[in-house]
Amino acid sequence: MSDTSGARLGAAIRARRRALDLTIVQLAERADLSHPFVSQLERGRANPSLESLSRLARALGTSQVELMSGTSLDAPEAAVGSFGGADARVLTSGDTRFTVIDVTGTVTDLGEFYTHPEDEFVAVIAGEALIDAGPSGPQRVPTGGSLYYRGGTPHRWASADGAPYRLMVVKERGPRGGAGEERSA
Repeated sequence: MSDTSGARLGAAIRARRRALDLTIVQLAERADLSHPFVSQLERGRANPSLESLSRLARALGTSQVELMSGTSLDAPEAAVGSFGGADARVLTSGDTRFTVIDVTGTVTDLGEFYTHPEDEFVAVIAGEALIDAGPSGPQRVPTGGSLYYRGGTPHRWASADGAPYRLMVVKERGPRGGAGEERSA
């Protein structure tokens, strides 16, 4: 990660922490990381592993990709990350109301649920995905299919059959709250 991207990631972590009225020590405890490490991250003086970034994102009620979306899209390594066992690339930058994420993968294990306060829309661009969001459980969603779910809804996805899939994820930015059920679009 470049120095500029590291500083932007640190600023995104700090802004989210302050918005939640957390101290560095409280965030570190929630993320099961040392507070000196979190302090260094916020100052752009350390590079987190994907696991550390995932822990921080969960502790802040957001995703790795959302935290990275505050980094520069001019630095390819800053706009790409691991998200739900797949590769994700943030396609938006700047102060937008939505974060658009291109997700590709072949993993068939749904893995852990992600939960964040923002609403999200997921469209399957290629392949067939297994998407688990809301009370109805995992659903096979073919190319051209989509789901919308409210913020607070636990969700996860994977390949339905081990073949490559591609998703276009449109995630609302900023807290909204209120869990709800998924709706087909």
